[in-house]
Amino acid sequence: MAALLHLDGSAARPSRSRVESVRDARRSFSTAVRLGWATEANWADPVLFVIYQVAKPIASVLMLVVMLEIVTQGAGDAAYRAFVVTGSALWALVMGGMSGLAWSVLDDRERYRMLKYLTISPDPLVLLLLGRGAARMGTAAAGALVTLAFGVLLLGVDFDLFAIDWPLLIPSMLLGLVAIIALGVILAGTVMMTRQDAWSYPEAVAGALFLVCGAVFPIAVLPMAVQAASLVLPLTWWLEGVRRGLFPDSVSSIGGEGSIWMSLTRTSVPDRTTLLVLLFLSTAVVTVISIAVYRWSEHRARERGLLDQTTGS
Repeated sequence: MAALLHLDGSAARPSRSRVESVRDARRSFSTAVRLGWATEANWADPVLFVIYQVAKPIASVLMLVVMLEIVTQGAGDAAYRAFVVTGSALWALVMGGMSGLAWSVLDDRERYRMLKYLTISPDPLVLLLLGRGAARMGTAAAGALVTLAFGVLLLGVDFDLFAIDWPLLIPSMLLGLVAIIALGVILAGTVMMTRQDAWSYPEAVAGALFLVCGAVFPIAVLPMAVQAASLVLPLTWWLEGVRRGLFPDSVSSIGGEGSIWMSLTRTSVPDRTTLLVLLFLSTAVVTVISIAVYRWSEHRARERGLLDQTTGS
């Protein structure tokens, strides 16, 4: 009888509970995605919002291309033009994913005053933040694709669909997205504990990374110490991997004359295997750090009453 009770009761209930937990988590995540889209679009008409999201990245890449043409006096290398267009397009994902998670915390804490209520919901707060961030990354991805298409169709970027290095492109993109989310979780945990000028942190961090990760110029132009720091970041390897996957003949953001990579390895650029291994390792390290940082940050914010404290900035 005890065995029957065990089989019919205690053995079945945990299994049913796990299924229900997964279902509830999936429902909460999808709701957070829809809410993130609504707040990101400011409840505007979808067509107008899409036009706005498309205009921003195109304007940014146009400014960079015009500056490149002015500096080179119209003799800009086509490979370097592809370098600039690809970096600008991919950086929209960084802004949407990494900064988006931090802005979600600030929006809910200071604008809508809902963060303290979200922390007592049945689902983990980080799951809701990831849903909000996924909506921002979705709109950023659309802008990135439009930017690449604009560069190919109107800016003369030479693109060959059959020359794409898929074994490099696909894992680079997937690992890069994980790295962006991990960095976003670190930034979200950081702003959760801040008291002053928190709104400026996401853009400040993204701007600093923009300069050192080789987004629009090779890191070889930077001082050696900054180059060394750049090689530790997964975004540097992600940008290089995706560029090389889309444009195999693109300028390298890591190697080349005067780069720390060439001085250390005596090779011009990292090969595909080396690139993927270093991207995987750096992403794994950042992911582990993000989990530890977020857990500590949320615990500290709860203890010190920072979840409902506004910065006034």
